[in-house]
Amino acid sequence: MGPLVPSIIGNEFNLMIALIAGIGFGFVLEQAGFSTTKKLVGLFYGYDFTVLKVFFTGGVTAMIGVLLFGHFGILDLSLIYINPTFLTSALVGGAIMGLGFIIGGFCPGTSVCAAAIGKLDGLAFVFGSVLGVLAFAEGYPLFENIYLAESWGPVPINEKLGMSKILFAFILTAFAFSAFYFSRIIENRVNNIETRFTKKKIIIYSAAITFAFLMLAVVAFLPDSKTRLESRVEKALTENDFTSALVPADKLATEIVNNYYKINIIDVRSPEAFKVYHLPFAINIPLEKIGELQWKKLLNQTHKANYFYADNIQTAEKACLFASFTGKADNYILKESGTSFREMYANLVVPGPDAGKDEINTYNFRKKAAVEMAVLENALKNSTQPVEVKKSKIKGGC
Repeated sequence: MGPLVPSIIGNEFNLMIALIAGIGFGFVLEQAGFSTTKKLVGLFYGYDFTVLKVFFTGGVTAMIGVLLFGHFGILDLSLIYINPTFLTSALVGGAIMGLGFIIGGFCPGTSVCAAAIGKLDGLAFVFGSVLGVLAFAEGYPLFENIYLAESWGPVPINEKLGMSKILFAFILTAFAFSAFYFSRIIENRVNNIETRFTKKKIIIYSAAITFAFLMLAVVAFLPDSKTRLESRVEKALTENDFTSALVPADKLATEIVNNYYKINIIDVRSPEAFKVYHLPFAINIPLEKIGELQWKKLLNQTHKANYFYADNIQTAEKACLFASFTGKADNYILKESGTSFREMYANLVVPGPDAGKDEINTYNFRKKAAVEMAVLENALKNSTQPVEVKKSKIKGGC
């Protein structure tokens, strides 16, 4: 299920949902008549444009859905795999497949659909496809130069055309609806049928166009979830009083020693600063990445409190607000910076002979706490860090 796993769909349901989706896809193909060669080749002869309509509908629907999911922060668009373009092999392969489509009446996917319901021509086409795959694999050294020629890499069409995703989406959607209209006229002429658009069909067609462009307008003109969240945080920074959320270093050290399993210490500095020094049990989530889906579960842990720190209090306050607006846990801010905490616990200075009782008591507390934190961190270093969700693009396609 691609980029929806594991942030939206759990790994345990991945294959089950994929199976259900696959069955649904096969059912739709069969209901659309894609197991019938006469209907499939009708596109080439002009008497049946079902193939064009189904594929355009699926493509435009998926495109709008992906843009909406990305706009509202449900889907990380950077995880969507884009097949690399090899122009020469795409043109040669497209010509071969198109010729095979006309002669055999199937494409690889529809041949499997036909074979699944027991059609012998579908089974023959699947067998031929297997032979073709074997021939290409065994003869790859002969085809390699053609196959790899004109390598453009994973370049989306909109980037190649020098336009934004949303502008390309508007153009493609308009082109799709235009294709639906004109293909209907061509189809009726070839079949000697008078083209008539009833009031009901006009209403349905107009509603579909309006809905599609309305969804695209939402993406184009309304601020996305990240922009809205950043605006909300900036506004709250000037209005909120963080006094109740500030926690002194000594109190946090006490929590680490006694209740390390009830807290998340989140370092929102850069990875480079984190490697130089960080608090015991700290998790590094740079401020610019705190809104990513991989950290959503951690920020939603109601059984743990989050303690944020940075090199300056403003950055920690900003991270605390991000967590408050996107998660459900209690959030606090370390009053001191990470550098100050290091000076207080890793670089302790022995009190002088004239030191007062409070100063000596503070020194003894911090010395003891520093030792206990070091012992705990060493003993639990492999069990306190969250499992990092590694981003990987999901490969696939038709």
